[in-house]
Amino acid sequence: MTLTEQVKQHARELGFDAVGVSRVTPDRPEAGRLNEWLARGYHGEMQWMSRTRAKRSNPALLLPGIRSIVSVGMNYYTDERPDELHGLGRIARYARGTDYHAVLGDRLKSLTTFLCRKVPDSRAISYVDTGPVMEKAWAQRAGLGWIGKHCNLVSAEHGSWLLLGDVLTTADLDPDEPAADLCGTCTLCIRACPTGAITEPYVLDARRCLSYLTIEQKGRIPEEFAAAADNKIFGCDDCLDVCPYNHQANATAEPAFRATSLTLNPELSSLASQSEGEFRATFKGSAVRRITHEGLQRTVATALTNRCSERP
Repeated sequence: MTLTEQVKQHARELGFDAVGVSRVTPDRPEAGRLNEWLARGYHGEMQWMSRTRAKRSNPALLLPGIRSIVSVGMNYYTDERPDELHGLGRIARYARGTDYHAVLGDRLKSLTTFLCRKVPDSRAISYVDTGPVMEKAWAQRAGLGWIGKHCNLVSAEHGSWLLLGDVLTTADLDPDEPAADLCGTCTLCIRACPTGAITEPYVLDARRCLSYLTIEQKGRIPEEFAAAADNKIFGCDDCLDVCPYNHQANATAEPAFRATSLTLNPELSSLASQSEGEFRATFKGSAVRRITHEGLQRTVATALTNRCSERP
């Protein structure tokens, strides 16, 4: 087996459902798209996107001498269906189980160690949505899928349900063929967005996106988007749920991503009465903790208003 084949095999043994390699070259057209997106102000309050644009555009600033990037993905799709009852909130599918940063992070460290052991004079670092890496662009280059019109990665095998991670390395690995865009003329994701955040195919105005508004933005959800938030208290899956490639997606074999009774059908009134200590204990090991107690209280308040207004 070649070195690249060994790395891929080990990634699969660690539990990754998709793995591919891209070669780092000076040609990075995604950098231009990033700069245009930032110039439009579509990043909203996420100022770190602007501060780190140089590193996002040039991974050599993260790892001098970089030659390759190993992109990995883990399927997080679960077939549990939330109840649509009054008084219940909605948490995005990726946050219903154990925090994916921990699930992927430990395994990526193992993959990094394996690679450095195979190539002793190499250096490598890994990221799981925690560093200035354009992981979706590199995943497309590595053949894991393509960036769909909703600006998320779509896999022909796993649909829209891959959580991504990267290993940046100075080792010279064999690159895979980039994935082709198979969205075609489909616009279901654009039409499904309740706030019109997908302003045009492949362009997302985060300031209108419910994932941004319920997680990243500080303060209450703007009045013009509050009703569209419905019972969503952490993230939004609307544009992902309608993607035709999800019709053939299989449920994940990773038990860490299975929903709990709390995250599948969270009771809004119970969450609204939580103290900060109760919040921290309830969501220990969950990605929901990122929103903070104060943040969850504001999204729960909006959801309660929306759900109460639906009553006869």
